Amino acid sequence: MNSHSWIHFACHGVQDLRQPLESGLCLHDGRLELLEIMKQKIPNPDLAFLSACQTSKGNIKLSEEVVHLAAGMLCAGYRGVVGTMWSISDMHGPEFATEFYQYLLRETGSEGLDSTRAAYALDYATRKVQGTLREDDTAFLTWVPYVHFGY
Repeated sequence: MNSHSWIHFACHGVQDLRQPLESGLCLHDGRLELLEIMKQKIPNPDLAFLSACQTSKGNIKLSEEVVHLAAGMLCAGYRGVVGTMWSISDMHGPEFATEFYQYLLRETGSEGLDSTRAAYALDYATRKVQGTLREDDTAFLTWVPYVHFGY
């Protein structure tokens, strides 16, 4: 996180309702907890893509329902964050990411990736994935969890 202005996590996420600051991203060497994320002094944070379950899932018992991993990334200084409101499909996660980044690459070309287009990229990726699914509850639960925070 201290080496790059853009980060992308594709892993399991855990929302701890009893100890919300212990919510985290499950990495190969342990859990990166919300409190640790919020303590970071990142030199040039730009965009965080959290392709993990429950990264923007709040809880009605918590202040304004905003104690979650995506909010922690904003607290750490990231200008934009893509997160998920609940569990996501391992099968469709890579598809979302591919469409998201391909959109950004097409839109910005040789100028480099522009995170101010992230909300548009997520909308595009959502529509692309949604177009490959049937119209039922399972399909709805596949494409609707992804959200964008920030500019």
